[in-house]
Amino acid sequence: MDLPKESLKKTTHEMIRNGTWSYRDGVFWMCLPEGIAGFDGENYYLDDLGEKEKKKAKKVIDFVLGLEIDLDSFYSEISDSKFSFLIDEFWGLRPPASPTPYQALVETIAQQQVSFEFAMRTIERLVKIAGRKGKLGLYRFPEVEEVLRAGERIRKAKLGYRADYILGLSKEVIEGKLRLEDVRGMSEEEGIRYLIGFRGIGRWSAELFLTYAFRKNTYPAGDLGIRRGIAAIFGLRAKEVKEKDVRDLIDPFGKWKNLLAFYVICYDRKLQKNKK
Repeated sequence: MDLPKESLKKTTHEMIRNGTWSYRDGVFWMCLPEGIAGFDGENYYLDDLGEKEKKKAKKVIDFVLGLEIDLDSFYSEISDSKFSFLIDEFWGLRPPASPTPYQALVETIAQQQVSFEFAMRTIERLVKIAGRKGKLGLYRFPEVEEVLRAGERIRKAKLGYRADYILGLSKEVIEGKLRLEDVRGMSEEEGIRYLIGFRGIGRWSAELFLTYAFRKNTYPAGDLGIRRGIAAIFGLRAKEVKEKDVRDLIDPFGKWKNLLAFYVICYDRKLQKNKK
C-alpha cells in the first residue's frame, strides 16, 4: 500500500526516537534483525535481504507504519464531533506500532511517570547499551537475552526504578512466565487482566502496550497527555478531567477509540511544544 510522503513524515515524527530507525531524504529506514529495510511511501529498499527476509521486513514495516489503517473511515466517524478539527490538524497521520512485542514492553515501561521526550532519551541509551550497531548508524533493538546480559549496565540509561521493572519482566519473559505472544490472541480485557498480574505493569502500561504491540483497541485513559488534550479541546483545566471523563468522551467512537486517543495525545504534544 502506498503512503503519501507527507503522511510518512508525520507518522515518523510521532515515533519513539530510539536509534533503531531514521527518516532521511524522504525514506524511512529501520534496523531489523534481518538487516536494514527502507520505505519511501511507495517503494521498499531491501537489497541486503534474502527473499524470505524481504517478505518479513515488508510485513514489519507495514505494521509499524500502520499502512492498513482506514483513515478515511476514521475521519468520517469524527467529522461531526468536537474532535473534527483534528482531521485537518493531523491529516494522514497513522499511529506507529512496535516491530516486536518485547520492544513494545520495554518502551512502554520506560514511559512510566516521565515525559515522552525524557522516555525517548532513556530508551535510546538502553538501545546503545544493549543493542547492536548496524548500517547507516542505526542500532538493532536488543533481544531479551541481550538486555539480561547487559544487566545492571542498563541503569546507565537513567531509567530509574524502571530499570528494575525492565530486568524483572525480561526475566519473566525468558523463563516463559510472561508469554507476550499469547496476549496477541486475547481480548482487550483478557490481555489487561493477564498483564497487570506482573510486577511493573499497571492498567496504564497494559493499555498502552496492547495498542503499541498488537494494535488492540485500547488506550491509557489515565494518561496525563490525553487528559490535557481533552481539557484543551473542551475548555477545561487538566486537573478537572478524570479517567472516567476521558472514557465517556472517547469510548463512544467504538473501533476508532484508540486512534482518536492517539490524535488527542499528539494534539497535546503539539500544544506542549508550542508552550516551550
